[in-house]
Amino acid sequence: MIEVLRSGLATFFVYALAAIFAQNAVFSRSLGVSRLLKLVDDPAMDTLLFSGLLCIVQVLSSMIGYGLNQLFLPWTLGDGRWYLRPVLLVAATVITFFIVMFAVATIFKKRKSLTRVAAALPAATFNCCVLGTLLLMANKNYTLLQTLGFALGTAVGYMLAALLVAESQRTLHSRNLPQSFRGLPATLVYLGILALALYGFTGQMLTI
Repeated sequence: MIEVLRSGLATFFVYALAAIFAQNAVFSRSLGVSRLLKLVDDPAMDTLLFSGLLCIVQVLSSMIGYGLNQLFLPWTLGDGRWYLRPVLLVAATVITFFIVMFAVATIFKKRKSLTRVAAALPAATFNCCVLGTLLLMANKNYTLLQTLGFALGTAVGYMLAALLVAESQRTLHSRNLPQSFRGLPATLVYLGILALALYGFTGQMLTI
């Protein structure tokens, strides 16, 4: 029993680390990058709060999405019901949204805290990082542990990406940069270099 538990935990953390570094789901697949660019320039949005909510939503929706995806395993591409899979994955995020909203309303009694969380929750739930990760996991037919590991790793990877981009803004708005290059152009170049650096963990095989 202990060996099975150890093996399961090892699988979980391996897939979490793979999602953060090796798979590089956030940068190599651009999951949530457009929202990330808006996030760092929005003073009204707390980066840590948004990223924390995204982590919670990502893990919960992955469990719900995994359960719904099991309904589709016997279905083939030729079966018309197969095309309902994306709809059910969206439904998983909607269910997660209401679960988290109910939990937030129960936990936070102060109106100010509740307002801040409620304002960030829709953006943390309905974005391509959450939906794209669910679709990737469904297409690869991960086990439950692999699904949880990949979801947690992608969420933590997004948080690290948000913190890296937020931290870089002081440098990217430096007076040493040409005026026309400051802000978004410099940020896009920075993200591209960062993505290439992380992509080096996996490399690229040539297809002939």
